[in-house]
Amino acid sequence: MRFESTLKKRLKEQEPVIGTWSVLPSAAVTNVLGSAGFDFVILDLEHGPASLERVEDMVRAADSEQCTTLVRVPVNEESWILRALETGAHGIVVPHISTSAEAEQAVKAIKYAPQGNRGMSPYTRSGGYVPGDPKLWTTEANARTLCVLIVEGVEGLGNLAEICEVPGVDVVYLGIYDISQSLGYPGEISHPEVVSQIESCVEIIREKGLAAGCLVQNEASMRTYLKKGFQFLAYAADCALLHEVCRGVVSKFCSIRNE
Repeated sequence: MRFESTLKKRLKEQEPVIGTWSVLPSAAVTNVLGSAGFDFVILDLEHGPASLERVEDMVRAADSEQCTTLVRVPVNEESWILRALETGAHGIVVPHISTSAEAEQAVKAIKYAPQGNRGMSPYTRSGGYVPGDPKLWTTEANARTLCVLIVEGVEGLGNLAEICEVPGVDVVYLGIYDISQSLGYPGEISHPEVVSQIESCVEIIREKGLAAGCLVQNEASMRTYLKKGFQFLAYAADCALLHEVCRGVVSKFCSIRNE
């Protein structure tokens, strides 16, 4: 039985949530992330090597821990979005959104008619495996499926207000490092011009009634971006979390050994 996520409702109620990116193609790792208490896990098919078959196992593993799964597709294409959703994932993260037309294209692929053109098949995990009431099934899916759009370039920033006005969008995730690069300050996310641009973007996103998302990598950045009005925080990635803990153990061991 699929876990019915409440993440969309919580975001609508302006509750801040914390999750992480998942690059390691492992259902076991996803299960650990869910059991740790993350609100969501983003399964990354843009940079990660997982197959859709493996993604479905990862979704099941997160479901067992009541953790919401979102899939970042590699491109804004209907076939990718459809197949990712059929695994039973609770939503889709679409990268490189620069215009309202691209945002509309993503929403239409995520939603069933009349809001979109998502293909229908009951013979999937998302469809429940057997035919049911198609009107009820598609209406419920449209209501609960999350649409997260990533804006990460100057063109997208210039079109942000129009992107946020596209019906069906739930979260606009700002690629802060990509934005810093596009503004001419690569990696300088604390540069005054980058900070000013980010703050203006969050204000636009929130005024349009959507949740703003971004990457955080430590306690200080969590505090910083929560204060700026971000609700949807993605903390580092599974591989980085594993590496950080392991390096800490090795460092402590070396220190003790040399006492």
